[in-house]
Amino acid sequence: MSHTVIDRKPSTGEAPPARSLAHRRMPRWAPAGIALASVALASGIGMAAGWESRVQWGMIAAVFFVVGTYVITTAVEGSRQAKDRIATSVVWVCFVLAIVPLASLAWTTIQRGSRILDGYFLSHSMAGLNQNTPGGGIYHAIIGTLEQVAIATLIAVPIGLLTAIYLVEYGRGSLAKAVTFFVDVMTGIPSIVAGLFILSTWVLTFDMGPSGFAGALALTILMMPVVVRSTEEMLKLVPNELREASLALGVPKWRTILKVVLPTAIGGITTGVMLAVARIAGETAPVLLLVLGSSFINNDPFDGEQASLPLYVYQEYMLGTPHSYDRAWGAALVLIIFVMVLNLVARGIARWKAPKTGR
Repeated sequence: MSHTVIDRKPSTGEAPPARSLAHRRMPRWAPAGIALASVALASGIGMAAGWESRVQWGMIAAVFFVVGTYVITTAVEGSRQAKDRIATSVVWVCFVLAIVPLASLAWTTIQRGSRILDGYFLSHSMAGLNQNTPGGGIYHAIIGTLEQVAIATLIAVPIGLLTAIYLVEYGRGSLAKAVTFFVDVMTGIPSIVAGLFILSTWVLTFDMGPSGFAGALALTILMMPVVVRSTEEMLKLVPNELREASLALGVPKWRTILKVVLPTAIGGITTGVMLAVARIAGETAPVLLLVLGSSFINNDPFDGEQASLPLYVYQEYMLGTPHSYDRAWGAALVLIIFVMVLNLVARGIARWKAPKTGR
C-alpha cells in the first residue's frame, strides 16, 4: 500500500509578488522643462561668448533640446522610447523654425505699419504730394488692387472651373493629357514671365498701353492654374454614387454636374478660389511691368496707369526716406490684413458648406 506524502508549507498570508508590467515614464512637463533648460543654457553660452545674434542662440537651444531629450529619455524610458521622443522633438524644432520668422514678420509689420495707419491714410492718395514729405495715403492703391484682382477673378474663375469640369467629368484621351500638362506648366510659371508675356502681346503688339486691365491679364495667368487644380481635386472628392444615382433617374449628365456635383463641392471650390485670389493680391512684378503705378486716383482700369498695393509698397521703399518707409509699412500692413481676411473667409465658407453628417 503506497502512501502519498504531501509537503505542506506554512502559509504566511502574503500573496506572491506580482511582476510589474509598467515602465517608467517621464512626466508630462518634461519636454517643456527640457526646452526651458535648453533656452537658458543657450542664452548663457551666447552671452558668455558675446554673440549678438539671437539666431545663433536659437540654433544652439534647438540642438540642446534634441540632444537633451534623447539622453534623458534614454536614461528614463529606454532607447526605444527615446527614438520616438527625438522624432517628436525634431518636428517641434522644425515647427518653431517655421513659425518664428512668420511671427517676427507679422510683429514688425504691425509695429511699424500701425504708426501711420489711420482714416486719413486710407482715404487719401499721393496726388500733388512730394514723396519726401509726410502725409499721403493709399486710397488710389486700394482701388487699383481691388479692380485688378476683381477683373482677374472674373476671367480666371469661369475658365478654370470649366477646365476642371472637363478634366474630371469628360476628359479622356490626348486632349485631356495635353490640358493637364499645360496646367502643370502654368502652375510653375514665375510671375515675371506672365508679365513679360502680356507686355509683349497686349501692350507692344496690340499697342494698348499700360493699364490696370493689362495687369489683370497677367494675374489671370497666375490665378487660373490654381483654380483648375483646386476645383479638380474638389470634384474628385464627390462620391461617384451621387453621379450614378442621378444618371439612373434619367437626368442628363450636364444637369447632374450642375445640380449634384457642383453643389456638393461648392465649399471646397470657393475655398480654392479665395486662396487663389490671396495668392495674386500680393504680386508685384507683373503690375510693375504693365500698370506702372500712379500717384493719382484712376477708377478706370482700361485706360491709363494705375496703382496697386504691392507696387505702392515697392515704390515707397525705393524712395529711401523715413516718411516713404512709414508709408510702405502701412501699405504692407493693409495688404496683409486683406490677404488674412480672404483666408478667414475661405475657411468660414469651407466650414459652412462642409457636408453635414447625420448621427
